[in-house]
Amino acid sequence: MLKLYGTSKSRSARCLWALEELGVKYEHIPVEVAQAKSPENLKRNPNGHIPVLEEDGLTLWESMAINLHLAEKYGQAPLWPSAVDQRAKVYQWSFWGMTEVEPRLMTVLINRLFLPPDQRDEKAATQALEALKAPLKVLDDTVKTQPYLLGSDFTIADLNVSSVLSFAMIAKVDFAAVPAAKGWLDRCLGREANARARALK
Repeated sequence: MLKLYGTSKSRSARCLWALEELGVKYEHIPVEVAQAKSPENLKRNPNGHIPVLEEDGLTLWESMAINLHLAEKYGQAPLWPSAVDQRAKVYQWSFWGMTEVEPRLMTVLINRLFLPPDQRDEKAATQALEALKAPLKVLDDTVKTQPYLLGSDFTIADLNVSSVLSFAMIAKVDFAAVPAAKGWLDRCLGREANARARALK
């Protein structure tokens, strides 16, 4: 059986969400962020991070790699598109979320929430929010004329990108200039499979 190590209070949530969307039987083994560098978890992931997937002798880390693997192995259209060019778009948007959006969001969170007040850099947070405007405009332009990233259907690309942008809620990002992007994000995060994943430890 599949085993997923991690907590829904971390990037592991996107893998739990994928598993719930796919309807795959799995065992969730709660591992808090603070336990990620424990000797037990370092054996699974030498980087000292969560999530980690174990499956029939395969040990896989990096949440996006896990989700793309799960979707390719267990998913069917439309969640995992059948056309090769559509799958290319899945990769494009998933990597876009990791490179264009997540680093900026994490800079905001680190400097407004995670670090002790005397170590925070408000200038860095402000600059990150300003830099986030351009990718949010790209997203907004994409979902102005279609409900999801690839068209009319929710795919693993939507799951991956919206899971990254879920951090924007904690960071209190202003979506006033990108209402289509906000509507898309609400549609994605409002899915029942995400609610089930978020309810886990």
